[in-house]
Amino acid sequence: MEFANGRSIGELMKEHNIELATLDPATRGGFTQIPNFILRDASLSLGAKVTYSLFLSFFWNNNAIFPGQNRLAEDMGMSTSRANEYVKELEAAGLIEITRRGQGKTNLYKVNYVVKEGWVRKARKS
Repeated sequence: MEFANGRSIGELMKEHNIELATLDPATRGGFTQIPNFILRDASLSLGAKVTYSLFLSFFWNNNAIFPGQNRLAEDMGMSTSRANEYVKELEAAGLIEITRRGQGKTNLYKVNYVVKEGWVRKARKS
C-alpha cells in the first residue's frame, strides 16, 4: 500500500516523533486495525478474519506481508494446512491475491483492502 511520495506505511511509521513510554508488553507490541466490514461479514469464518488481521499486522508492523505459511500457522496456533484453508477462503472472497512463484520460492500476497457492495451498510447498522 503506497502513501505520501509513494512510500509504504511501514516506512512512514519508522519516522516517528513520539515515544511510547510504557513497559506494558501488550502496548509495546502494537495494534492492528481491521475494518468493521470484515469483522461483521457473516460469510467469512472466524479463522479467515484472524488471518486477514495477521496479513495486515505483518504488513503494517513489519513492512512485509506474510513472512511464511509456517509463521502464520504458528501465530494462529494451528497447523499449516488449517491456516492455508483460511488463506484460500480469503482468496476466494477476493480479499487477497496470491502470485505463485514456483517450487521452493515463497508466494507473493496482495491484501485487497476493498469494500464490497453492501458491506458498508452492514458496518453502519451497529
